[in-house]
Amino acid sequence: MNALARRPLGPGGVEVTELSFGAAGIGNLYAPITDEAAATALDHAWNAGIRYYDTAPHYGLGLSERRLGEALRGRDRSSYVISTKVGRILEPADEVTGDDLADGGFAVPRTHRRVWDFSADGIRRSIESSLTRLRTDRVDVVFLHDPDNHAEEAFREGYPALEELRSEGVVGAIGAGMNQAEMLTRFVRDTDVDAVLCAGRYTLLDHRALAELLPAASERGASIVIGGVYNSGLLADPKPGARFDYVQAPPELLARARALAGLAERHGTTLRAAALAFPFGHPAVASVLVGVRAPEQVTDAAAQFASRVPDDFWREARAEGMLPAEVPVPVSASVPLTGEERP
Repeated sequence: MNALARRPLGPGGVEVTELSFGAAGIGNLYAPITDEAAATALDHAWNAGIRYYDTAPHYGLGLSERRLGEALRGRDRSSYVISTKVGRILEPADEVTGDDLADGGFAVPRTHRRVWDFSADGIRRSIESSLTRLRTDRVDVVFLHDPDNHAEEAFREGYPALEELRSEGVVGAIGAGMNQAEMLTRFVRDTDVDAVLCAGRYTLLDHRALAELLPAASERGASIVIGGVYNSGLLADPKPGARFDYVQAPPELLARARALAGLAERHGTTLRAAALAFPFGHPAVASVLVGVRAPEQVTDAAAQFASRVPDDFWREARAEGMLPAEVPVPVSASVPLTGEERP
């Protein structure tokens, strides 16, 4: 088993491995997998040293949480961290009609319907249900899930409820998880969150989180978990038809990704390794969350993460205009960038 470094998730004492397991895939995201395949993927993650697992009720209408709970059952509870999310209550459907692909993107029977609920009561109900599915007596981290269109309720009721649960010791760390940086910046500045999960907004191709979110997190002592580091697949395999932010990548982004892949190959590394390493150029980043569903994906992610991206890759990426000069990059401390290249 490989040991992965851990970083604190804010000031509350929760520590997470730098590489973490995004569990949407084992909730049958886009296509079904078997219980056995999900369990094998989770076993591979454990053997690779991953000890931080992120899930949500939304993922497969509870399937992701159930599979994660089953896989971790019997393991030392103090040795790993689970984060789940609140904001969508699962209510039993009156009748099962079809699957969830059209509504939620998960290949599961439509046994439940999602009801947006960021109320204090909804938060507690959601966590209680998650604990049952996860087969555990506590959740280490809870994120408000995609409150984009529910900001008033999330700030007025949802966040205070999480703060109360943290003070009671029910959860260890609290925050919000979104596909945008702007509202996450507000959470960091206006509340006492430990961490936020920012998906797709701080990658080799998208640096929007650098404008305000990352500096705010550094200033307030909050941590950032980076999700969507491959931008829906474009940075994993930049082939024609690859997705960026869940839709087919436009030609200009495909060209940028292919140029970065070519540069990586010239420096003896891979685009995937660079994508995984990139966020750690900023000190506020605590973990990179990789969505995986198959054992080979886990093995590859762990191997890519463990490989070192040469400093010259980052230098040339800047020199060729593939990365702006102001974007920090994870160069070796012993060989800092100089002059205008300094992050």
